[in-house]
Amino acid sequence: MPELPEVETSRRGIAPHILGKTFKAVEVRESRLRWPVAAELAEVLTGQRLRAVERRGKYLLLGAEAGTLILHLGMSGNLRITSPQQIPGKHDHLDFVFADDTVLRFNDPRKFGAALWTSADPMQHPLLAELGPEPLSAEFDAQYLQRRAGQRIACIKSLIMDSHIVVGVGNIYASESLFLAGVLPTRESGSLHREEFERLVAAIKTVLSKAIEQGGTTLRDFTNAEGKPGYFKQALAVYGRGGEPCRTCAEPVQHLKIGQRASYYCGRCQR
Repeated sequence: MPELPEVETSRRGIAPHILGKTFKAVEVRESRLRWPVAAELAEVLTGQRLRAVERRGKYLLLGAEAGTLILHLGMSGNLRITSPQQIPGKHDHLDFVFADDTVLRFNDPRKFGAALWTSADPMQHPLLAELGPEPLSAEFDAQYLQRRAGQRIACIKSLIMDSHIVVGVGNIYASESLFLAGVLPTRESGSLHREEFERLVAAIKTVLSKAIEQGGTTLRDFTNAEGKPGYFKQALAVYGRGGEPCRTCAEPVQHLKIGQRASYYCGRCQR
């Protein structure tokens, strides 16, 4: 599943090609995504100028003159820049065509993504209104996270993956952040001390910032007509390395499931 760094990389990849341009047409080949694509989307968007390409959590927000197109990549979706001459593939469900014939193509093999239009404030949309703060914002700090943790007995990994607490800390980055902070993923949220919250918030910001930076520098191509945008592979510290030596202490990395999600940690480096 595309996580926050991948979505931010997507935003940065497509923005230079479409920002400021005018929608000429919208071609909907498959409207049955996670939520149906509105039948009037093409009529609404045509003729509008794209004023902003933003992100909120894992949602991309294409701000036009009369409203906002909310895009979500679902489990396996991606966006790429192409041209009308490029024949769409089986899972290329949406084309947003601009006046200069630049095409933003939405590909979604599993059809769990979304393309939703709102003429109201997008931040008040039901999908966005209850989201927690952005993890890289000043609002997300140790004081905030400690307050939200309170006396909760839910494990700390589940807490930081809750989008109502903080957005965009997906499974991979939760494991990596907890390792960097030296905190076991199974710890009760309310058991952490202030110093541990300080380390954890700093770790989340560091891990996500590095992932975004790496994505921006190793992105294969958002204009490759032959294939799909290339997300980045990273040298992960613990995630996906169950049984392998910890990169810090050489103890085997442990693996368990928390909330039906794979979790990885080092029993020596994390407490």
